Amino acid sequence: MNYADSVYINGRVFTVDANFSITSSVAVTGDVITVVGTYDDVAEQIGPDTAVIDLVGNTVLPGINDSHLHAIAFGLDTPPLSLDVAYPTVSSIADVVGAVQTAVDAAADGEWIIGTGWDEGYLDECRDESGRSPTRWDLDAVSANNPVFLQDFSRHTSWVNSAALKLVGVDENTAVPEGGRAIKNADGVLTGIFMEGAQSLVQSALPILDDARREKAARSAIASLQREGITSFTDPALGPGGEALAGGAMGSGGLATYARLAAADELGIRVSVLLLPCGMSGTAEEFADNLASIEPPTGPDPRMFRVLGVKVFADGIPLSKTSWMHEEYVGGGCGSLCVGGETDERRVEQVTEMIRRGHVEGYQVGVHVTGDRAIDTVASALIAAQRDHPRDDPRHYLIHGDFVSRETLDRLAEAGIGVNMNPTIKWTIADLEPEFVGRDRAAYEFPYRSAADAGVRLMSSSDAPVTMPNWRQGLSTMILRESKASRTVSGPDQTITLAQALRTYTIDAAWQDFAEDWKGSIEVGKVADLTIVEGDLETIDPHDIPAMAVLRTVVGGTVVYERTPQ
Repeated sequence: MNYADSVYINGRVFTVDANFSITSSVAVTGDVITVVGTYDDVAEQIGPDTAVIDLVGNTVLPGINDSHLHAIAFGLDTPPLSLDVAYPTVSSIADVVGAVQTAVDAAADGEWIIGTGWDEGYLDECRDESGRSPTRWDLDAVSANNPVFLQDFSRHTSWVNSAALKLVGVDENTAVPEGGRAIKNADGVLTGIFMEGAQSLVQSALPILDDARREKAARSAIASLQREGITSFTDPALGPGGEALAGGAMGSGGLATYARLAAADELGIRVSVLLLPCGMSGTAEEFADNLASIEPPTGPDPRMFRVLGVKVFADGIPLSKTSWMHEEYVGGGCGSLCVGGETDERRVEQVTEMIRRGHVEGYQVGVHVTGDRAIDTVASALIAAQRDHPRDDPRHYLIHGDFVSRETLDRLAEAGIGVNMNPTIKWTIADLEPEFVGRDRAAYEFPYRSAADAGVRLMSSSDAPVTMPNWRQGLSTMILRESKASRTVSGPDQTITLAQALRTYTIDAAWQDFAEDWKGSIEVGKVADLTIVEGDLETIDPHDIPAMAVLRTVVGGTVVYERTPQ
């Protein structure tokens, strides 16, 4: 008889099958699940060499799939590879300046100081009566001889000093890429704040990443994800469109890094990829030309590494007032699409053609889109592409979809188009959002229940390094809709159940990967990707879910992380 390699008993096994069954035991042989059920069901699988793991009532889940995160960027943007200027490490402009001063003191003259994570909503000076924003002059006081580049938590806004502007030759007369913004003061002088595609004016001069640093960042990020219980992720911005962008986009070098690790069988996690043919202010012509030039790499095992689709940037983010909205922001303005084009009509044509081209070339298309007006535009473009160029099961999806309306959700459901939302972003910005979009729109943002009621395929992700990849916090937020800073409830009518929330990180995320037939649930014949957490997820207070410890992470039957006993 062929015995199992490992058997897990006496636990709470959430299968996430069609009935959301919960049982107690599971057997694994090789990289496959061979038995799911009670102890009696798995007992005959136990042989002399079988590892028997007593779960003592702890929870086993299908391997968690964070279906939209920038792993190499996450590795680069977190210590020790980047200066941490995120809340709560810093809570004021003065704190940021202090962190930069410390970095300058340890650096050589002329060396770049690079950091990430600041958020105006959590900087004291930005929230007091003056309401002032950060400027380059804040940084200049401690960094006269070192260029400084600090991206905010969203990676849609950059804060630089005068030395950086001088180095790259950018001043008030420099042309700003279409769809981008370079903020000036009342006297028309650049403040050192750049938004969306305008960030490339400085990003293009940042030190070029070499292969060794990129690989170090990838390995560091993967180890962090394994500690979080994550067994699969999608990196959604790799290719020529990312060459001049910092933040999430890692260019063609990032794509090659994953391919090398996959070829050496050293990933230890399942990676899906969206190619990025052009950046935030690109044109349809640039998109098509660059897409034609890419030869997507493959790995020896497509279940470990594969390129699935392309990414398109449609608009920005609400907190920068760069999401394209039907209704004006608090204080005025509706934002715009971020692609090239001098008018709204021309930009609509551009993004529509990018989407059509990606579809016609046979790729899955994921579109970064947040504002309701931009979402309506993107939904129409995706639906038209599928109607005019039919092909089997393209599985296109919106990335973020913050303010997608119920009417548009119904259209997406009918067309088989998914939405990948970000509950940990909702948790992070819920207290800040009313200042930008008003209370009602802020409460509606990321409308999980409306999407579920419409029958839209829903995925959840962290967008790391925008937020940390704590999917337990994501579950709690979907169930409670509480905010990070005040723990007030924002939009309680958009809560969903534990079962619905867990599906967004497992079987529905597997749908996005065209992989629900072989991963995403604990069922016989599927790969043995397992996430084991301390406690009973069914009975725990949802407020306590974020603190549940990950005990073990299993990818294809191999333990890639196990918590050291405390």
